[in-house]
Amino acid sequence: MTPMEEGGRPRALLAGASRRWVRALPWAVAFVLCVVLLPTTIVVLTADYGLNGGVASALAVAQSAPLLLAVVRPLHAWYVVFAADVAGALALLGVDFEQRLLWPFPPMELVGYVALCLALGLRERRRTLVLVWLATAGANVGLGFAAPHGSGAKELLFTILGGVALLLGGVLRERSEVQRRLVEQETISEAERGRRTLLEERARIARELHDVVAHHMSVITVQADTAEYRLAALPPDVREEFTSIAATARESLGEMRRLLGVLRNEEAHGELAPQPGLAQIGQLVEATARTGGPVDFTPCDAEVPEAVGLSAYRIVQEALANVVRHAPGAATHVSLSVSRPADGQSGKQPADGQGGEQPAAGRGGERLTVLVVNDPPPEPPAGPLEVGGTGHGLVGMRERVRLVGGTLDAGPLPDGGFRVAAQLPLTEEDLT
Repeated sequence: MTPMEEGGRPRALLAGASRRWVRALPWAVAFVLCVVLLPTTIVVLTADYGLNGGVASALAVAQSAPLLLAVVRPLHAWYVVFAADVAGALALLGVDFEQRLLWPFPPMELVGYVALCLALGLRERRRTLVLVWLATAGANVGLGFAAPHGSGAKELLFTILGGVALLLGGVLRERSEVQRRLVEQETISEAERGRRTLLEERARIARELHDVVAHHMSVITVQADTAEYRLAALPPDVREEFTSIAATARESLGEMRRLLGVLRNEEAHGELAPQPGLAQIGQLVEATARTGGPVDFTPCDAEVPEAVGLSAYRIVQEALANVVRHAPGAATHVSLSVSRPADGQSGKQPADGQGGEQPAAGRGGERLTVLVVNDPPPEPPAGPLEVGGTGHGLVGMRERVRLVGGTLDAGPLPDGGFRVAAQLPLTEEDLT
């Protein structure tokens, strides 16, 4: 319920409501009040109070017409209505009316003023509302000293009802503001969670790639250092070349460890064993099958780069973990194959078309296709379904595939199952 739009123009009350009829409600109420109170005020002031018709008409217009303005600028409308109400009370001092009639503010003025105070409460801040109520109470009490028939409790209705309307409107406005801020905070938190998930997965991938590269650099260093002992009769210039290679590899390894060492914390220690690859996927399949769900596995014994093998292992690992969590007992099919895009192996698309990434134009060479498809869970399910998740699964898959220049299709199947299909390039010119 902020009072201003982006361009500085005032917004109507409830303009931010999602339903159209709620946005139109303030205009409808203001129009009805204006149409009803305008003639009623003229009739009551002239017939019951005996006020001059011209004066009564002027007061009726000043007290009723600003209610339409109150939908957009309630404080400006209050200035006019409050002044007109006080002026009307003073004008009634010049006529002789019955003691039973309410003074200084007749009933129709009370109705309009209460509606106006409610609009003020929905728009203005606490300080403004307090000042408005103090002005209302001050005018009411001040006019009470000039009451022609003496003052009583009923003359304070103007202050009491106005204060209740201001309080009610203020409470509703602050409640709406709190809800709006909660929604904004939830949106920000969700975006931060997604960003943190992505950064955590990138850090994990970087640590794993660090272990892979460190292993190879260590092998290069050892081979270069021991070349003069393993190879007989090396010429001096060749021995010097091997020494230079070992020094360069050792220096590069040290720089890489200093650069990527910041990615490790106290809980993330270096791997003591080689990173998993295609050869270890069979172990994942066996472990999943032991949980009670049948798994068919089609292996692939092709030689692939370690980064690709590691990505394929992690993709299958996460896909099988999702099957265990969300579809326990469902039959699962895992297959690994090497193909070219022209072979038609990459033409499969996800059932719903969601999550797919199109291959870059002009890419060629062999690709490793990783496919994990699970059937719908049995009825009744073999185990309880997990209703929530961290959201790391698909984020991690996409990040791994993106880093090696591959593509990923993931989405539900029409029969209730789920399909994950990744294509990872194997040629050096395709690895990015």
